[in-house]
Amino acid sequence: MRFRRRTPQPTPDEADPRTLAERFWCGWQEALPEIAAALGDREPARVENQLCDLVAGVHPELHFALERGQRAIYALVLSGQEDPRLRPFTDAWKAAAPPEDAIWEYHDSVPPVPDPTLVTVNLGPHRIPLADVRVVAQVDGEVVDVAVYHPVMADLDEAAQSAMTYLPLDAALGERLAGERLRRVETAQTEPADTIGLLELRDLVRELAS
Repeated sequence: MRFRRRTPQPTPDEADPRTLAERFWCGWQEALPEIAAALGDREPARVENQLCDLVAGVHPELHFALERGQRAIYALVLSGQEDPRLRPFTDAWKAAAPPEDAIWEYHDSVPPVPDPTLVTVNLGPHRIPLADVRVVAQVDGEVVDVAVYHPVMADLDEAAQSAMTYLPLDAALGERLAGERLRRVETAQTEPADTIGLLELRDLVRELAS
């Protein structure tokens, strides 16, 4: 299930993120049997509205996803898309989360893909392997400016080009590290010189962050 959110509604200024997070996890525990049954039946849409309401109770501008986990069978991901206004809510949500187990893991931003070069993206009629993505990376202190190229980039429309610029970066770095360390992000229509792959970019940016 991909990221979804409710239409934004006003959030009271006095709302305590910790209280809202605790309320979410109480609702999550109550709904968990129904969620597990829906996922087991491969019908996540059965619980979509219920999950939308729970997430909107933390903050209406948050997105969420139910995904395959890396350490557990499933992952619940809550994302503020690196909006600093939403960080207190995602921080409180993660702090109040139950311990991870063999079934569930929890993320307060979109995590990186273990190996982005094994991912193929479907954009309209195009099946685009991320293994073919090439990146120019220029380090400036503790941040990096990047230009992203793929052989099919010039054949894509503007929206698909934007997706193919940012999606590989999030897949390689995760939403949070990309937001913290990438400064300028550009789309390359033709392959530049001195490019690196996504795994090399990951190593470069993680080294800066260490």
